[in-house]
Amino acid sequence: MPWHEGEGRQAMDDIERVEVTEIIVPYRDIDMTGRMHNAAYLAHAETALSHFWRYRPPLEAEPHFQPTKIEIRLHEPLHLDDRVKLTVRVDKIGMKSVGFDILIQREGTLAAEVEIVWAATGRNDDEPVTLPETLRDWLYSYLP
Repeated sequence: MPWHEGEGRQAMDDIERVEVTEIIVPYRDIDMTGRMHNAAYLAHAETALSHFWRYRPPLEAEPHFQPTKIEIRLHEPLHLDDRVKLTVRVDKIGMKSVGFDILIQREGTLAAEVEIVWAATGRNDDEPVTLPETLRDWLYSYLP
């Protein structure tokens, strides 16, 4: 699969599965110890989740979503030019929220896990709203 020079990220349209994104760790994400910055794990996880979310069914009056929980569990450090696969998994579906687990792997070894929980809110206010049934059905198709 082709890699974009300088971006460190594979072209989104070239990905075989919507829940999988691949990157090469770029220089900008490396700290003075040669490891990837902690914040970069979250940035890449959110990019993978955004890519996954693009494939949801179109909805009229879709609610807005805001994160209510973000947790990063680091297992193995990543370094410059590591080829990394990020896999988005739907972890839990509530009435008004959805939880995602983003697995970050290098050569099949789990490097990190990022848990992100989104709450559905009204389009004109921050009041919680129920997830639309069409969206819930789509999310259920990605439960393990």
